[in-house]
Amino acid sequence: MPPARRSLVEITLASGRAGRTIGDETNRIDLADLAVHTNLAEPREASRGRAVLLRTRTQLPTVLALLALDGIARRVLLGLPDLKAEHLAGVIQEAGVDDVLVPPSLLRRDEPAPADRSVETEWILFTSGTTGLPKMVAHTLASLTGPLDDGLAVVPGSVWSTFYDVRRYGGLQILLRALLGGGSMVLSGADEGVGDFLARAGREGVTHISGTPSHWRRALMSGAAHRMAPKYVRLSGEIADQAILDNLKAAYPGAEVAHAFASTEAGVAFDVRDGLAGFPVSYVGPSNAHLTAKGVELRVKDGTLRIRSTRTASRYLGDCPALGDGEGFVDTGDMVERRGERYYFLGRREGVINVGGQKVHPEEVEAILNRHPAVRLSLVWPRKSPITGAIVAADVVLRDPAADFAAVRQQLLDACRASLPAHKVPASLRAVASLPVAESGKLLRPHA
Repeated sequence: MPPARRSLVEITLASGRAGRTIGDETNRIDLADLAVHTNLAEPREASRGRAVLLRTRTQLPTVLALLALDGIARRVLLGLPDLKAEHLAGVIQEAGVDDVLVPPSLLRRDEPAPADRSVETEWILFTSGTTGLPKMVAHTLASLTGPLDDGLAVVPGSVWSTFYDVRRYGGLQILLRALLGGGSMVLSGADEGVGDFLARAGREGVTHISGTPSHWRRALMSGAAHRMAPKYVRLSGEIADQAILDNLKAAYPGAEVAHAFASTEAGVAFDVRDGLAGFPVSYVGPSNAHLTAKGVELRVKDGTLRIRSTRTASRYLGDCPALGDGEGFVDTGDMVERRGERYYFLGRREGVINVGGQKVHPEEVEAILNRHPAVRLSLVWPRKSPITGAIVAADVVLRDPAADFAAVRQQLLDACRASLPAHKVPASLRAVASLPVAESGKLLRPHA
């Protein structure tokens, strides 16, 4: 007989020491209180077996509602703060939502936590990068927590944090590491500046923290990176080029710097901790014992990375294609190229710039620009051309806004010409004060 299902709150309470907390910039809650209280006003029996959409502006109410509803509700949707109002009706219809909840941020001492948590709750996450009705992906607590056993040396008293919103896959992974691993969790604030968040992370003793490369570049640009001293720094969600890996190691010499590959659909595939961009060729194929022991197998087909994993979501909701091919491999859409004994990420398949029939991956050019010591951040994008259809344009954010950009510009073009074929060299290159970043923490990329 299979073991009885354990809910998120039960596993959390069984996982560690006294004094563990979860909090944001205004509230901090002792996780032990969750044993006897809930943050939901009405009795949870009203949600038993129902589909619930959580709608909150900040993260803490969503976390507490997840703890209250897992094992009670049939389906819980983690509503994103940027979910457009015009998409709400479509989401409710496709997901069969019974209730839309706006839970309070604090525990209610007069509301006992439910005892019977035998329902197998589906966790519904929204994918990123869509301009229409967002895709919804169905996970279970088992598929979400499977990636957590990755050999990280997490000591008692660890304090986790992330630039991600925990309602997205990348942030949820960090939240679950804290809750199930016996640590505390520091949530970022909805209106909190990067410098303020880093200072608070330092005050609260954050030891393990994650974000996209764009998050980390903004952190290094803020001048406040030194206000915390983590032991573990993780990057995911975008390509981690060598420049950002080296810069983070210089900023946090006592920390292990790792970059991970994951997607909302395929789950966490692997992380790389050798300080180098890309990943070893040995990761690909069924012979890698390190990955196969965790139920993960990688394949490269038609230049894209494919993942087969026990961590994969069960399906899309609504009128969407099936997850995975006939063999169970999920096409991530991320292009890779083998150079020697290492694979390097080139960029998203749909993000290619077509210059007169020749392909340019923006991230490949950005990696060259970001190596220059005067550049903190860059964005390569397609500019329309009546002759070639598109040309390569690039914007850079300088470390020192007062630097002589004319000289830097020439050096950047020389570096590109030395490393790239002519059609990949930016035809337009300008300095900008900042670059747009989406709610997901990824650079917003314009299209031609």
